[in-house]
Amino acid sequence: MGAMKSLLQLSWLGCVVAAASPDNDIHHRLLARSSAPICNGTASTLALSDPPYSNYFYSDCNVAAQAVVTSPLPDSDLTLIGPRLIVAWPAGDSGICAYFAPQSGPNGTLAIEMVNSTVGHPLSPVYSTGSNASAPPSVGLQGVLRFNTSATLTLPILGSIRTIRDFVEGPSLLQPQIQDAIRFMSNEDGSASLQRTWLDNVTSTTLSFAPFANNTVKGKVSVSNRTLNFEAGDYLVSASMDYPQLTALKPAMVLNNAYRELKTTNADQVAALSFLSYSEKLLAGAWRFLTYFGRDSMISALLLEPVLSSGNGSAMEAVIGAVLERVNRTDGSVCHEETIGDYATWLNLQNNISSSAMLCDYKMIDSDYYLPVLMQKYFVNNPVGQKRAASFLSTPAGAIDAHNQNLTWGDLALISAERIMRLARPFAEKPVKENFVHLKKGQIVGEWRDSEYGIGGGRIPYDVNTALVPAALRSIAILARQGLYPKHKQWSHMADRYAQVWEDKSLDFFKVTIPECEAKDLINDDVVFHALALDGNNNLSKVEVMNTDDCFRHFLLNTTNDAQLTPFLNNSATNIRRTFPAGLMTSAGMIVANPAFGGNPVYAQNWTTGAYHGTVIWSWQLAMMAKGLELQMGRCQLSANFSVTDQQKHHSENSASCPTNKTPVAPIPEFCGDDSVWENVKAAYNELWDVIEKNKSQLSGEVWSWTYRDGGFQVTPLGVIPPPGGGSQTESDIRQLWSLAFLAVTRSENYK
Repeated sequence: MGAMKSLLQLSWLGCVVAAASPDNDIHHRLLARSSAPICNGTASTLALSDPPYSNYFYSDCNVAAQAVVTSPLPDSDLTLIGPRLIVAWPAGDSGICAYFAPQSGPNGTLAIEMVNSTVGHPLSPVYSTGSNASAPPSVGLQGVLRFNTSATLTLPILGSIRTIRDFVEGPSLLQPQIQDAIRFMSNEDGSASLQRTWLDNVTSTTLSFAPFANNTVKGKVSVSNRTLNFEAGDYLVSASMDYPQLTALKPAMVLNNAYRELKTTNADQVAALSFLSYSEKLLAGAWRFLTYFGRDSMISALLLEPVLSSGNGSAMEAVIGAVLERVNRTDGSVCHEETIGDYATWLNLQNNISSSAMLCDYKMIDSDYYLPVLMQKYFVNNPVGQKRAASFLSTPAGAIDAHNQNLTWGDLALISAERIMRLARPFAEKPVKENFVHLKKGQIVGEWRDSEYGIGGGRIPYDVNTALVPAALRSIAILARQGLYPKHKQWSHMADRYAQVWEDKSLDFFKVTIPECEAKDLINDDVVFHALALDGNNNLSKVEVMNTDDCFRHFLLNTTNDAQLTPFLNNSATNIRRTFPAGLMTSAGMIVANPAFGGNPVYAQNWTTGAYHGTVIWSWQLAMMAKGLELQMGRCQLSANFSVTDQQKHHSENSASCPTNKTPVAPIPEFCGDDSVWENVKAAYNELWDVIEKNKSQLSGEVWSWTYRDGGFQVTPLGVIPPPGGGSQTESDIRQLWSLAFLAVTRSENYK
């Protein structure tokens, strides 16, 4: 046992070596790895349970990976939930997926679990170097997997997370060129392995199983045709691949000095944030989105900005740099999602291109508008960012996206801003519906509600046109005054002028009023909200679904049209406070869509508790709404010691002394003096925070749903509820980058 104890100690330092012990002869070959470089400090580990899913994270200086074990519960829908093991790596957006079934018993009788053992608690790293010293080492995870009964591996998928998602979330898509390349091997030591060489003919992924004596009956594994059969028992499972790893940002590098204590007070969330943070980019979520997503990373940075690190090599610069690096130099579009690794090779081959070069998805329209807002937040509002602006924006582009060679990040920022100004001009000059920003031609998605039923087929999204466009214009004006767009000095005034029109004139196009006589079964008043989109499916002129996208205006804009602002805030607060189906509130959280007021049956059919953007709860929307309401109420706090006359005097003095560096102080909004509106907004803020705190255990996840039983709304994982219309199942990531916003977004004592 001494040798095994030493092995365990070494494994947690990121170094796995062979151990001479009679207990491990049969799996000696799997553990016989070359010594890995010793990592400074201990590995970062995290275990999270969200039945029927159990998630395990491991990260050290050599490897970062996540394992997900799915095992059905007694009440699980077995058409959706089955025994499954996933191992996912951020490097290359790579993964392994293995589905299991009972050999003889009925469906539902097989349970699998990862158990603590002498190998790890429950995981330890894999590290092996090959004969080619210049090639990347083979790295991954290993642990002991327990089968309660005999089992069969029915389906393995090796290579890319995107390939796994095509099967899990799509119509069970499998590509013969990928699947047929998996080799099944029975080894002399009693273990069995699956191995696949990627389409690049260089990289390989391996999944191995070896019977393991772990205070239980020792199992036995055998290869039969293209499957594996297991007797009941424990197995050492090892998953590895030899693709270059990313450069991790450790917890101390992700947070700024003022918030280092979060490593102790919010250890799990900080560990998750670190797992998703790399010098090359921040990743959107684990396990399904372990790669770059522009919108996700920018929203995350905007919400997390108070706690994120700044400066060279920081989290803030990793986000902005990753976005600028991937801007489309032709039209200025911001990349929504990158495709890398084996899946990039696959897509290139579909176009008769033999290349593993990364690809970018530019179909989204909302991502463009977050970029100048984030740049203002960092390069203008942040003192460190101010000093870093010139050197950062002079960084040569093309290291990741070769299409952008011979440009700098500053060049790409300019090209993107030119796109925004070009698209904003028609509505600013003539505010009619036709001049709104539409989804791109041929696309059915374009903003954060990017699922089949997200905005009901709408072509003109509410969030983009009423909040994101004017917010981006305001930021472009400020950045122009700071000299970041020397070619377009006129933008310092023009962008503000455009923004004012967009702020004042866009909202009414989306306004929906349900008269009291039609809503009497739900409430005793008119219902007012803003449609998700215009020009939807089924000839809907407005997609009349109550929603949470008001949060974008609350969080991003300080509008000055009091005749519009006061009722907008009041109606938004009212809809938050009303319990579903009358409003957006449930005891499981604030739902992001309420179709109850749409007369067309399509509403109830498409926005369900099983729909990705249906009557479900998204953590980051809770955070943005809470912070947005706080920011709006904060505009009233100036009134205590700073009158309107004082503001006008302050503005005049600033304009005379430093007209290009100061943002005018906005007048105090009228709603601050309207007691009924103020109290309604404050009540909405506190009721929202009450439900946030009640569901604290869910907040770091991506999205969750609910079932109504025992007289209340009970939190339920989204992935266990059937999707609408027989569509594809979508399960939630256990940790999502933008859902970690509550590290920075906290309840203000000022408004209790």
